[in-house]
Amino acid sequence: MNGQAALVTGGASGLGAATAAALQAAGANVALLDINPAAVAEAGARTGMLGIVCDVADADSAERAIAQAAAAHGPARVLVNCAGIGTAGRIVGRDGPLGLAAYEKVIRVNLIGTFNMLRLAAHAMTTLAPLEDGERGVIVNTASVAAYDGQIGQAAYASSKAGVVGLTLPAARELARFGVRVMTIAPGLFLTPMLKSLPDDIQKSLGDSVPFPQRLGTPEEYAALAMHIVANRMLNGETIRLDGALRMAPR
Repeated sequence: MNGQAALVTGGASGLGAATAAALQAAGANVALLDINPAAVAEAGARTGMLGIVCDVADADSAERAIAQAAAAHGPARVLVNCAGIGTAGRIVGRDGPLGLAAYEKVIRVNLIGTFNMLRLAAHAMTTLAPLEDGERGVIVNTASVAAYDGQIGQAAYASSKAGVVGLTLPAARELARFGVRVMTIAPGLFLTPMLKSLPDDIQKSLGDSVPFPQRLGTPEEYAALAMHIVANRMLNGETIRLDGALRMAPR
C-alpha cells in the first residue's frame, strides 16, 4: 500500500476511521468520505488525511468525491465501504405497517450506496497498471451478521446487508478479468459510535452474548481483517463473518 491511493467511506468514525488509520500507517494516501461535514473535516484535520463530504447513495455526489480524491492522490487501488445506517422498525408495529420510505432509506444507503461506490471505484481501477498477478485493486464491503441472523425489527437492515453479501460473488466474478478483487466483512457486535451511546450495563450485556472473546469487537479488529484482505490476493468473492461465533437470537 505504500504510496498507493485508498478510499474509505464512513471514514470519519467507527470501523471506517480505524481502517483509514491502518491504511495510512501502511503508507497509503487515504481519502475519508463521509456524509457528515463537521465530522469529516475534524477527522481530516486531526489525521492529515483528505476529508471529502460524500453521500454514497447519490451518483453525482459519489462521482465528485472520487474525482476529488483522484485529483489529489490518483485513482485508488483500495476501496473500503463502511458507510451505513441501522434504522430499526417492525414490519407491522403498533401504528400499522412500516413506512415504505423508512425501508427504502436503509436499502438506499446500505445497499445502493455500496454498489454505487463499488461501480465507480472499480471503473477507475481498470485504468491502473497491473501489479503482481495482474491485480489492479481490491474492494472491501461491509455487511453484518444480521444478513444471516436478522432480528425482529431488523427487516430493513438485515435485507440491505444480505444484498451486500449477495453482491460480493457476482461482482468478484465480473471484475476478475480486470484484476479487481471484491470481498465483504460481516461484523458482529462492534464498539461503534452507535453502541458507545448505550449505557455501560447494556454494552456489557451485549458483549457477554458473544461466545468468545466475550466482549464487543473493536474497530481495530475490523481494520486488521480489512488490511489482511488487501494483502492476501487469494481472498476474493467471499464474505467473512467477524463475530466471535455469535449467532443472533430472534430478539
